Amino acid sequence: MASTHDNETQARPQVHDVFDNPPNGPVGVHRGPRSLSVRVLPYLLVVVLAVLCGLGVWAAVSGSLPWQQTHTEASRVISSHLPKRSTSSSASSSVAPTDQASQEQTDQPSSQPPSASASSSSPAPVVNHGTQVSIINGTRITGYAGKKRQILSSAGYTAVTASNPQGALPGVSTVRYRDEADKATAQEVASLLGIAQVEQSSVAATPVEAILMR
Repeated sequence: MASTHDNETQARPQVHDVFDNPPNGPVGVHRGPRSLSVRVLPYLLVVVLAVLCGLGVWAAVSGSLPWQQTHTEASRVISSHLPKRSTSSSASSSVAPTDQASQEQTDQPSSQPPSASASSSSPAPVVNHGTQVSIINGTRITGYAGKKRQILSSAGYTAVTASNPQGALPGVSTVRYRDEADKATAQEVASLLGIAQVEQSSVAATPVEAILMR
């Protein structure tokens, strides 16, 4: 059996293929050479990211970007070199009328008449309980003037007299006074006696005269 197999192997011719003569070096799939733009692109991305990070840090620290600060400084320089005539002229025009009005008010004389200031400085009339007061009974009630006299005496008057009428009488109860200095006294007498009519008269028999009528 062994001889038969050996004879068949020797009878077949030996055929050579590519596996009998392998190529030198590594064998496999290889990439071709890359272009310049593809090789430079990673470096550009790194530079752009670094610039963006720097701008972010600048904005966080200073509160604005560099070109914004440059624009602000340029606007300040331009505004500082602009002429200021219009501003000063408008300010002077707005202030001038006010100053002129205040000057006119200062130059104008006081409209208050001298008599008004003199009267304001004069003392006001006061009530004098020692003034002579006469009470005239113009009614038909006996003793009516005496009752009213007690009212004035109780109020502090020391010179009060009661009498009957002599001459013409007014239509209503009236308190008369001669001088302006007795006006306050006459008004108080009228208030105590319940008389509404108070007038100045030169025919009064005493400085203050109260005429009682029905």
